[in-house]
Amino acid sequence: MFEKLKDIESKYAEVERALGDATQISNQQRLMELSKTHAELSPIVSAYQEYQKLESAIQETRSLAETETDEEMVGLAEEEVENLTAQREELTEKLKLLLIPKDPNDEKNVIIEIRAGTGGEEASLFAAELFRMYARFAERQNWKLELLNSNATGLKGFKEVVFSITGAGAYSRLKYEGGIHRVQRIPATEASGRIHTSAATVAVLPEAEALDLAIDEATELRIDTYRSSGPGGQSVNTTDSAIRITHLPTGLIVTCQDEKSQHKNRAKAMKILRARLQEQKQAERNSERAETRRSMVGSGDRSEKIRTYNFPQSRVTDHRIQFSSYQLDSVLDGELGAFIERLTTVDQAEKLKES
Repeated sequence: MFEKLKDIESKYAEVERALGDATQISNQQRLMELSKTHAELSPIVSAYQEYQKLESAIQETRSLAETETDEEMVGLAEEEVENLTAQREELTEKLKLLLIPKDPNDEKNVIIEIRAGTGGEEASLFAAELFRMYARFAERQNWKLELLNSNATGLKGFKEVVFSITGAGAYSRLKYEGGIHRVQRIPATEASGRIHTSAATVAVLPEAEALDLAIDEATELRIDTYRSSGPGGQSVNTTDSAIRITHLPTGLIVTCQDEKSQHKNRAKAMKILRARLQEQKQAERNSERAETRRSMVGSGDRSEKIRTYNFPQSRVTDHRIQFSSYQLDSVLDGELGAFIERLTTVDQAEKLKES
């Protein structure tokens, strides 16, 4: 670990020298690259330098304890060594976490797709509640949410809803939400008071930029326009503003009809398509190098039952980490922090075992 830290410290010094070189920072692209690297390495180098100071302080205090003749001073020195050693151990763990390879998508914005699963109209209502939960969470983080596409039902539910969340570290915080979310409760229409179980699937995709994924629109896409429709089949507008984009090489189809402008619907559909293609590409890479092992956290597999929302017990349980909260109303109001922090901690522990 320490050889790696020395190399990082040397690289950091090179970046700082380059940032002070007018010939290098005159190039905007080069300046952006250097600034990004500097920001990534800075917390690691800062922690390592603090570690080095602690190591020096421990050695100096030990030497003092060995040469001092006054028993009281020796006792104080030994106590100081214990305190400094404890600080060094904490800092060592921090450095290990800092050295875990970063997910390149962590700082990206996200596109979230929620689809009603088993359970009919009750599943559609639950999908709408999940949408509100993420909207409230985004609001608490001062992030921006944009609705990209939706297929509403007559009872204010969603068969499908797709939206983007823009904000610093959005993907790093929300990437653990992908999977099957299950709800257990008594529907308002249930006369016998029997508890029903319904489900909705959530997919969390890092937003892909045009630079991340090249698409030849002329040869790879078929773009169709049609008239939008709403719940029950009624017309939303009288122009062919809805967009259907088919990615011919993969067969992926994206539709968008929420906007009255064909141009806006096309832009939103392309945003969704890029994210799905990027996810597909990433999944192929992951399966190639990790076919024999799946992490308990963050695989994004939509077949996983990751969380249950039990209304009679006011309980939310995350099955991956065996953690339950009995504040169901607060969780559905966007207070997801307790789950996200624990999922992040478990994920980091798993990665530390691998490193």
